[in-house]
Amino acid sequence: MSGTGWPRSAVPPTNLSRQTSMPKNPSLTLSRTVNLYPLTNYTFGTKDPLFEKDPSVPARFQRMRDEYDKFGMRRSVDGVLLVHEHGLPHVLLLQLGTTFFKLPGGELNPGEDEVEGLKRLMTETLGRSDGSSTDWTIEDTIGNWWRPNFEPAQYPYIPPHITKPKEHRKLFLVQLNEKAYFAVPRNYKLVAAPLFELYDNAQGYGPIISSLPQALGRFNFIYM
Repeated sequence: MSGTGWPRSAVPPTNLSRQTSMPKNPSLTLSRTVNLYPLTNYTFGTKDPLFEKDPSVPARFQRMRDEYDKFGMRRSVDGVLLVHEHGLPHVLLLQLGTTFFKLPGGELNPGEDEVEGLKRLMTETLGRSDGSSTDWTIEDTIGNWWRPNFEPAQYPYIPPHITKPKEHRKLFLVQLNEKAYFAVPRNYKLVAAPLFELYDNAQGYGPIISSLPQALGRFNFIYM
């Protein structure tokens, strides 16, 4: 029977009223796509070793204390570089030794712009050693992590009792070009880790890297 059922609409539905893809808020991103290129598109070389500033974990936190007194909260930035292999998204990670993994990035200088600082750090870590420039396309912020104390623990929020966090780490998506050359420091390996291996694997990769599958879940990957 025509017109039965609840709720009854005074206006007959039209093709326009059935469309749900037109956001009321034009700034709302309903579909954010990221191009992923095959791992085989990229060339890898080596360059001189890149050593950590601190010889030990206690030394790292002591330097953080000293710099906090001078400059305030440390600001760090990391780049998330994505490729695909066998039709699966992978994250490029720097591996030191057998068990330590990190994203390319590091500490910003006092007053340094986040994006420009990340470009500098990415070039220092993976850029060519012959002096030619590397074009990094820094896009979305995909994570914010806070270190409440001079200790290893970091959280994706500021704990309620913390008024002066000691470090703010920001993660950015880096859109890779179709082809690129990466010069990897000799004391590191550059590995491609699939998202399914990172998921819920804080024991193997730490809390930040193991959270990347959730952080990247809002993107639609286009396999080029």
